[in-house]
Amino acid sequence: MSVDGELAQLTDDPADDLSPDWSPDGSKIAFSSNRAGMQHIYVMNADGSSPTQITDSRAEDTEPAWSRDGKQIVSRAR
Repeated sequence: MSVDGELAQLTDDPADDLSPDWSPDGSKIAFSSNRAGMQHIYVMNADGSSPTQITDSRAEDTEPAWSRDGKQIVSRAR
């Protein structure tokens, strides 16, 4: 949502995109998605461009959270 209240859709993949978390500097968003058949963690630019899968484990990776310095992302694995 922009400062003036306008909503903007940032993803358009038919998969479930869940649990977004903004990076501390506001330039990126981490989120979980089942685009690859299981929940994995992705990172994209704040404008929705360049979504990139960053986990590929056998577990379901959910609920990403950035470290305070923005250098690491933790997630819940199931």
